[in-house]
Amino acid sequence: MLLLLAESYLHRLDPVVLPIAGDFKIRWYGLAYLFGFVLAWLFYRWMARPRPPGEPRGPLPPEAVSDYLFFIIVGVLVGGRLGYIVFYRQEMLIGFTSAFPWWDVLALQKGGMASHGGIIGFIVATLLYAKRRGYAALRLLDLGAYVAGFALGVGRIANFVNAELGGRVWRGTGEPPSWTIKYPQEILEPGFPRRDAVADALHPVIGGGETFFPRVVELARSGDRAVIEALTPLLTPYWPSQIIQAITDGVILMLLLTVIWIRPRRPGVIGAWFLIGYGVLRILSETVREPDTGVALILGLTRGQLLSVVMVLAGIVALAVVARRPVPPVAGWCRAESTERAA
Repeated sequence: MLLLLAESYLHRLDPVVLPIAGDFKIRWYGLAYLFGFVLAWLFYRWMARPRPPGEPRGPLPPEAVSDYLFFIIVGVLVGGRLGYIVFYRQEMLIGFTSAFPWWDVLALQKGGMASHGGIIGFIVATLLYAKRRGYAALRLLDLGAYVAGFALGVGRIANFVNAELGGRVWRGTGEPPSWTIKYPQEILEPGFPRRDAVADALHPVIGGGETFFPRVVELARSGDRAVIEALTPLLTPYWPSQIIQAITDGVILMLLLTVIWIRPRRPGVIGAWFLIGYGVLRILSETVREPDTGVALILGLTRGQLLSVVMVLAGIVALAVVARRPVPPVAGWCRAESTERAA
């Protein structure tokens, strides 16, 4: 849809689905996590169904799926939150307020999750579950790696709705392409260079006052045609990094793992390829994403790129180990009985 627009897309999406009380609201970001977990549950249930000659595709029986999903939900949420704090916002560890939940670490309603932390949390939760319940850990990791593309892609779309983790400024010449994004709330930033131009263009339309700039943002988001026409040319065009990463982290990554898993693989191979594939795609897609504020570059790499380099190296080492284990390959998402029997 973005490609069909005649000019840059003006972001007018509301991240809140339903306000509850104060800062507590039902947000699209939270629903994205819920949707990702539901898709994971459906996939695990499908993999637990018997296939001819009566063996399940995955290591879990149907009755264990919900139990395992609870483990990974806790692992992803705790890992994602702690990863965000440790990798990006260490000051939150000592941030306390007089309002509930009193500690910034627990203030989930304000957002703040890291995909790398969520991946670590998933791995830890899976290893603990496999040890306690007696299931094959590598096969569980393979299933989670395959379904992770669903959740990662949906999460990036939620980032777009939230207008967060935005892209770099588009530096081209002439009119910005239709796929670039402009954010009305940009005018609220102290360093916005065209505040006077916005005031000159819209004071005659909506009047002045102390609430002038917030009213401009609200009117633009509500669809006021006069405000949108005057404001849009003054805004900065950005790369749609959230949509790009939804495609790379979601669609392309899942296609890669699907192709690799067409024929049976040794346990752990899909998980290793996930680390490599996600790491490489994240390194590439981060080139159009604005570096995190207050997080210094290291060797010219953003924090996300640096963590992804570590992930790629870990994936290469893991692949070298699991691909040589003296165990038979197992079928994945497809049946491939004849191939598996031959192997």
